[in-house]
Amino acid sequence: MRSKDYGNDALTGDWRRPRKGRIPEIAAEPGLVAEDPDSGFCGAVVGCDKFGVTLEDRFGKRRVFPLTRSGFLIDGRPVTLVRPAAAPQGPARSASGSIAVQGLRAQVAKESRIYVEGLHDAELVEKIWGHDLRVEGVVVEYLEGVDDLPAIVEEFAPEEGRRLGVLVDHLVAGSKESRIAAQVTSPHVLVTGHPFIDIWEAVKPAAVGIRAWPRVPRGVPWKEGVLAELGWGDDVGASWKRILRAVNAYTDLEPALLGRVEELIDFVTAP
Repeated sequence: MRSKDYGNDALTGDWRRPRKGRIPEIAAEPGLVAEDPDSGFCGAVVGCDKFGVTLEDRFGKRRVFPLTRSGFLIDGRPVTLVRPAAAPQGPARSASGSIAVQGLRAQVAKESRIYVEGLHDAELVEKIWGHDLRVEGVVVEYLEGVDDLPAIVEEFAPEEGRRLGVLVDHLVAGSKESRIAAQVTSPHVLVTGHPFIDIWEAVKPAAVGIRAWPRVPRGVPWKEGVLAELGWGDDVGASWKRILRAVNAYTDLEPALLGRVEELIDFVTAP
């Protein structure tokens, strides 16, 4: 008997995959897990354009595969990946998720300010909320720690229409930072913060291709301990640039930071 599927010889042609017309087409939506059977590379879709589909494995390694080929595997079954249908165009969004203001012109800065602890904090806030802050005319300045926060607040001389918001690292019950923050009682100042030891921890581990931020023993400088555990060398500045490049939108940050920054912006821009 002649097989209707294989003709005279069942081993003729590419018998490992179903015939071309029978391979289903699947849209390469972000998060879809697919495998390239030739290389064995398996990962989630993180990008798809006319040139190919980008997969990222669980270790953060990325590879690009052409869409012109067939035979990706999903749950062990062959599929052809295709570009997702274009989403309806809505208003442009800033990195913070707010509606971007087109044709924005520089404003005269308000007297109100937001203070953050260090340069890295300021750079991260600028990257995600910079557009929003320019819309509102709010300047972010960085301190070198908050040990002298009461004196800094007194020098700023907050009053109605001249508010001060302060973002503090590691603001948890019983911490040194919480005791310092409690000394500031002006109604025109809002001191709030996130629970992370350092602003680096506010970046989601997946965004920088790691499983989790390492736990650093007491007595070891946190950043240096993290670099040693991750095997990133000892250049703190270069490592921070690596982290900052990986942050593209608010979705790359932990909610515990997002809420606090939004709260500070609302406080210093309130009528």
